[in-house]
Amino acid sequence: MISSMQSSEANRIDPEDLNLFMMCEEPDPSAFSRLPAGYHVRTCREDEVEIWKAFPFDDPADAETYSGMMEGYLRDVYAPKGKQFFDACLFMCNDQDYPIATGFLWRTMDAFTTLHWLKVRKSEEGKGLGRALLTRMIEGLPSDQFPIYLHTQPGSYRAIKLYADFGFRLLTNTKIGSRMNHLGSARPYLKRMMGSELYGRLRERAAPDSFLHLVTDDPACRF
Repeated sequence: MISSMQSSEANRIDPEDLNLFMMCEEPDPSAFSRLPAGYHVRTCREDEVEIWKAFPFDDPADAETYSGMMEGYLRDVYAPKGKQFFDACLFMCNDQDYPIATGFLWRTMDAFTTLHWLKVRKSEEGKGLGRALLTRMIEGLPSDQFPIYLHTQPGSYRAIKLYADFGFRLLTNTKIGSRMNHLGSARPYLKRMMGSELYGRLRERAAPDSFLHLVTDDPACRF
């Protein structure tokens, strides 16, 4: 029954926007890379919240449309932790200190580590900046901060390839918390967009029961 419900729901969603979840138990150091010359990493300042809210969207009109959604994340997920958001949220900046990539690790519900909002500006893609920023976040992370979990969509297949390089696996459970996991419906799209060779490198596993017991529909549990 759950499988048929999942298929029915997925048929109503654009393939690019289906839910996917990934997990990294131990990072693969061969994926690490250094920060290119001319860039530096710092934390987001309090006066840069509007910049952060617009980051996920390449189209300024989309940024305006979804501004309320991003404000909701700030209010429900991050604000209860005071200034921890600004201590965690990273900006990779160019030599003029302008943010061109962002992302951060977050201890969700004080119980498990999640990767949030990794994004490189479209004009800066293809320079290895996302890989360098993810390296900055994961390299040297204490073992008790693993596994790391993330939510993504098939439309982010380039990022999925990057995550897979670092050791992330696609989770196979039909449901993660309150959200359906559409991996079954997403596989053909991923194979078509990534090509058989890259798609064949993706690995899958079921989420640990200990994690599934922690994931709830509490707004603070979003990732």
